[in-house]
Amino acid sequence: EMQFVESGGGLVETAGSLRLSCTASGFTFTNYWIYWGRQAPGKGLEWLASINGAGTRTDYADSVKGRFTISRDNAKNTVALQLNNLKTEDTAMYYCSITRYGDYRGPGTQVTVSS
Repeated sequence: EMQFVESGGGLVETAGSLRLSCTASGFTFTNYWIYWGRQAPGKGLEWLASINGAGTRTDYADSVKGRFTISRDNAKNTVALQLNNLKTEDTAMYYCSITRYGDYRGPGTQVTVSS
């Protein structure tokens, strides 16, 4: 069964940084693009970043381009999302999944940015 577990969230001040991690299991990891998204209270799921199976191509939403960086370690079945220069509007639950729509996403990890 395809599963994801996210970790690394927390409370940080504006302009701070966090590194989120996603551990995947139950499928051939290198065959798939992996996506990070987030959902703020009362809002829909927002796609943030994605990376191909080889880790050679990445895509970012305009809202996080230049601040967030996605990477993967295929030996460990993990995908990381480095969050820099955080803003209060980045406060949300962050998920990784197999599509930009959140399929098979894990329980998420909460990021809270205080002003």
